[in-house]
Amino acid sequence: MATKTIFKRIIDKEIPAQLVYEDDRCLAFRDVNPQAPVHVLVIPRQEIQSLAHAADGDAPLLGHLLSAVRTVAKKLDLAQGYRVVINCGPDGGQTVDHLHLHVLGGRRLEWPPG
Repeated sequence: MATKTIFKRIIDKEIPAQLVYEDDRCLAFRDVNPQAPVHVLVIPRQEIQSLAHAADGDAPLLGHLLSAVRTVAKKLDLAQGYRVVINCGPDGGQTVDHLHLHVLGGRRLEWPPG
């Protein structure tokens, strides 16, 4: 990645974000354009362009991101349910070239999503 993504700038504390969770491998913050009452992004500190760009050796980090999602959901009282979305590539709706997981909840979510 040649230039810093907005997520890398958040990681580097160059841009403020409403953090809801942070550890040594990832952080979670509220989306500035929420699509549900609760919309949090979980991002790895390690720069990985997308899920398609993750290497086999990234499996422990990918598992950690899902564990962080579970922690965020508990913290935000999403006991009634939530959705986790990973957009991959332009056709998948990915707009920032840094792997991120959307945690959506706070209302009943319909299917199909769009």
